[in-house]
Amino acid sequence: MPGSSSNGAVTRSTLRQQIADALRDEVLAGRLQPGQEFTVKEIAEQYGVSATPVREALVDLSAQGLLEADQHRGFHVHEYSLDDFRGMIEARSLVTDGMFQALDAGHRILQELDEPRTAAAVAGVRRRGEEAQRAAAAGDLTVLIGYDLRFWRELSILFGNPYLADFLHRLRVQTWVCTVQHLRRLTDLRGSLWSGHPEVADALYRRDTATARKLLAAYNGHYLTLIEGLTAD
Repeated sequence: MPGSSSNGAVTRSTLRQQIADALRDEVLAGRLQPGQEFTVKEIAEQYGVSATPVREALVDLSAQGLLEADQHRGFHVHEYSLDDFRGMIEARSLVTDGMFQALDAGHRILQELDEPRTAAAVAGVRRRGEEAQRAAAAGDLTVLIGYDLRFWRELSILFGNPYLADFLHRLRVQTWVCTVQHLRRLTDLRGSLWSGHPEVADALYRRDTATARKLLAAYNGHYLTLIEGLTAD
């Protein structure tokens, strides 16, 4: 029946996304290392599912730049270079600067800041920033990554452009995948990780894009110095 077929497609699509999310988290947690190889069969057995949603999830992650397909051999985690990292930081800076320029030009979000729905969304973004700040202070990289991704995704969603939100989210995921292998080499990350998320949120709420730009420039500089030092060891 049409209804049964549709439900089956939705279930498979949901499973596909769940597997993709789980594998992405494995990479971000460092349990799947750059260059590590695996097959569709191995992942299907690990999660106790059929090969089809696994293959689709792996293709999705490959399209996002997190995995690479090895012809007739399976997949492996993409290995990013320091130059890749520098390119990601530049790309992220261009995207966020475009967001700030839109605010400077009077983006509609500025007129909606006092509306209850938008104010609640902004408050939610700041809460994500506070959680990210606490995780950074504690040196908890796994928790920081989760809240950092949520902070920037929810902030970019406020601009009402899903393409912008998706693009920035993908860039930030790639950046974390690129750097997490190096950051996890440090036994104590307390005081090493950027924690200025709430300050960025507050600056944007005050319509102070100049301060937001300075905060992110300092963040990018700190991040580059940290990773360059770790990759030079």
